[in-house]
Amino acid sequence: MKLHVTRLGCESCGTELSGRFASCPYCSLGAQDQKILGTFLVSRGNMRELARELGVSYPTARQRFAELLERLGLEAPADPGAGRADTVDREEVLRRLAAGELDLDEATTLLS
Repeated sequence: MKLHVTRLGCESCGTELSGRFASCPYCSLGAQDQKILGTFLVSRGNMRELARELGVSYPTARQRFAELLERLGLEAPADPGAGRADTVDREEVLRRLAAGELDLDEATTLLS
């Protein structure tokens, strides 16, 4: 059974509205999910920064964010050129490894 918001009120003036109001999909997130989403937004989508703020490895941060998207029903659409995108992703991982943005363990995890 899903609960619906049926009354809104202003604490300052006492005004109340009754009806059936749409709920915010982000309002029901737990504290950890709110932290992940907030950090991701503040870092402007920088997954490396998300990992640093959460104190976890890059692959772990990426996995937690993917799980959050799934809970919100916002899973990334399947890529029609998946084979080619996989090659580009591998090249990106190798580039980041060479630039020192990833350590060997993180790169190995991403490539496996």
